[in-house]
Amino acid sequence: IVNYALQFANHLLSFWGNSNLIKAKGQTMSGHSKWHNIQHKKGAADAARSGLFTKLAREITMAAKLGDKNPDNNPRLRLAILTARKNSMPNDNIKRAIEKASGANTESYEAVRYEGYGPGAVPVIVEALTDNPRRTVPEIRNIFAKNGGNMGEEGSVVFMFTRAGQIMYPASIGKTEDEMMEIIMDANADNLETSEEGFIITTKPEDFITAQKILADKLGEPEQAELTWLPNMPMDLDDEAYAKIEKLVDALDANDDVQKVFTAAA
Repeated sequence: IVNYALQFANHLLSFWGNSNLIKAKGQTMSGHSKWHNIQHKKGAADAARSGLFTKLAREITMAAKLGDKNPDNNPRLRLAILTARKNSMPNDNIKRAIEKASGANTESYEAVRYEGYGPGAVPVIVEALTDNPRRTVPEIRNIFAKNGGNMGEEGSVVFMFTRAGQIMYPASIGKTEDEMMEIIMDANADNLETSEEGFIITTKPEDFITAQKILADKLGEPEQAELTWLPNMPMDLDDEAYAKIEKLVDALDANDDVQKVFTAAA
């Protein structure tokens, strides 16, 4: 099964990853486009590659432990493997992470979500995997406090976001907006945003995996693909406020238990 999962990941390296369809131009606010905002998270992760591998391995292990070890039957494991390969995680690391799920002494990690406000009252959602919530909660609260933020109670900001799948393709794929519209209609996507940098495609969470496959068949591997939290009312920030939010996000990302951070910054 482990070898099958690795073959599956290798096979999909080149493939990764409706009536209500909407298209919109990617807006740039305070000099920061949505493409830039998403890519910033990738850049920050690249700067801490070893820490990133640890987080990716943890997600692979938990996905394999909680579901089928065959990625064809386990969307969470499939996405975890694809994400790991996209970030150049070695095959041996992926294999060990999958094998670890079968071990009797495998740590039991709990998926948790923390919510709060960053500098300037910008809503923030933090997703984490932890083996000790009693340790992680004060750590996350301390990071918020040290960076001009305030950690809130569960449910304090999540209602300001919408859960969605997000798939990014660079402009270098050479498709026009009309061509992209035709392609993503077949993928049952909800939204297409265009900018000079590329295309951002949004799907419902339940359509995310299927949409990835359909788009990959026609466009190849995306620049990035993930389940995300999209702000219902993105906040326009000046450069100073944006820098403060980036500092908070980087500090949260540096915590070993934190998997992803989302903000309402435009």
